[in-house]
This record gives sequence, structure tokens and C-alpha cells, in this order.
Amino acid sequence: MVTVEKIVYRGWSNCYRVADQTVEAVVTADVGPRIIRCGFIGGPNCLAEMEAQAGLTGGDEWRMYGGHRLWHSPEAVPRTYIPDNEPVEVEILPDGLELRQKTEPGTGIAKTLRLTLDAITHQFTVEHRLVNQGLWPVTLAPWAITVMRTGGVAVFPQIREALNGPLLSNRVLALWPYTDMNDSRVTWGSRYIILRQDVTKENPFKFGISAPEGWMAYLNDGYLFVKRHQYQADVVYPDGGVNIETYTNHAFLELESLGEVQTLEPGNAAELTEIWSLFKDVGPVNSEADVEKNILPYIKD
Repeated sequence: MVTVEKIVYRGWSNCYRVADQTVEAVVTADVGPRIIRCGFIGGPNCLAEMEAQAGLTGGDEWRMYGGHRLWHSPEAVPRTYIPDNEPVEVEILPDGLELRQKTEPGTGIAKTLRLTLDAITHQFTVEHRLVNQGLWPVTLAPWAITVMRTGGVAVFPQIREALNGPLLSNRVLALWPYTDMNDSRVTWGSRYIILRQDVTKENPFKFGISAPEGWMAYLNDGYLFVKRHQYQADVVYPDGGVNIETYTNHAFLELESLGEVQTLEPGNAAELTEIWSLFKDVGPVNSEADVEKNILPYIKD
């Protein structure tokens, strides 16, 4: 049975907890829409929390907060960094809730985040929706960003199978000006890319990849967080054609999924759905062999 209850969390007086007997998630209604906690009941938060920003509301500066957020790609200033520091509308559902943000000033985009929980599988479904409430068409892609706490290891799949015959490329790798291919945090494997979050390295690191498998995972102290989304082969994705991106620095690591680039006429919406799964007592990952042994069995479930 799924329960939804209003709680106080980390200084925010209007938060909601969605839980069954095994896992829980907490969303903020004072700011957002944000999912600020996700984990096993009694266990650590798989998501990052920015301690100095906990409980803050209002103001005209964009804040990280941590947790999970919805953006729209491509990234640009000031468009991407419009603050989400104001209260959001909450609708309670039988198995979760829906958060609706007021239309963003300047962009005309309204964000909606729906979080539901399956008490049988203990999986969360996170539905993201961007609605063009403006007066002219807007070209964008939904961008779902999950900020993970420090100390973990992220895993991303690489397709090796030929998609259009053996002579044509089968994947895209996107790099940023600050991406150092020799960074010690990353292992460019033959079937998986492994990225370690390192609290001693302040310099940022980011890459994107086209991944038809549509999953990414983060392992931290035996707790495994997996998120999946559907890949579409016949659509245009942002940043040269990638549906998965990741960013890390000393304070966190982000798992980012991207949807189709599309031009929204006024009143139309773009959507992106993720499935979140949690596991515990998972073995370590230091190599691709470890991924095959300790991570892949949970991906196949």
C-alpha cells in the first residue's frame, strides 16, 4: 500500500512523503518542483542535498538544492537558470502526487512533475512535462537531472552492436570544453563507462552518450540507484544526439536523461518518463567485470 503524507523536511514546512513498506521519496512544495530524497526507509538518501540551501525559499538567485529537477535543453543563461524558489501546486494521487510550477517568466514554459510508486515492484515512475504557455513556438527538449550524493560510482552502457551495418558509426559521444579525456575519475571501457565521484576534485567533468539501452546507475556504499527511460531511434536528441549525460565535481554527480528536441506550439507539451529502482547490499564496482557481475543482474530484472 502506498501512503502520501505531508511532512516537515530539512527546514521546508510543506513537503510530501510518498512511501510503501520498503522505499520512500520526499518532494518539496515550498520550492521546485523538486524530489529532494529517495531511498530505502531507514537508509541514507541516495540523492544529494546542499546543506547550506536546505529550507531556503524565495529570492531571485537560482539554487542547486540537490535532489531531482526538471530543466529544458539546450542549456543557456539566463533561460536554464530561472529560479524555482517559489511554492508549487500539489495534487495528491492514490499512489503519489503531481507538482505543478507556475509558468516561468521569460520562457513561457510551465513544468509539471508527477511521482508515483508501485508498491509491488517498489519502483518510482517520474513523469516530466513541459507546456508552452507562451505566445510563440519554443524549441526545446525535456531534461531530467538527478543529483547524487558524494562518494559513489556511476555506470553508463555503451552499445557495441552495429545499427546500420558494420561500416557506419553506432553511437555519439558529446564532450564539453572543460572535459579532460584523461581525467582520473573516468574509465572508458569497451562496453561501459565508469565515472567516480571524487570529493577532492573540484574541476568539473561532463560527457553525453547516445545509449539505446536507456539506463544509468549509481552505486554508493552498497546502495544502487537505477533510472531508465525509453530511447527513440528516429528522433533528434540534444547536444549532437545524446539521450544520456552526466556531470560531476567535488560536491555531487548528476545522472541526466534527455528527451526529443521538438518545437512546441503554444499550448503543446513535451514529456519524458523515467523509472527509478533501488537495491541494497550490492557489490563494488571497480571494473567492467564488476559491472557485469554486480550491476547487470539488477538492470535485467
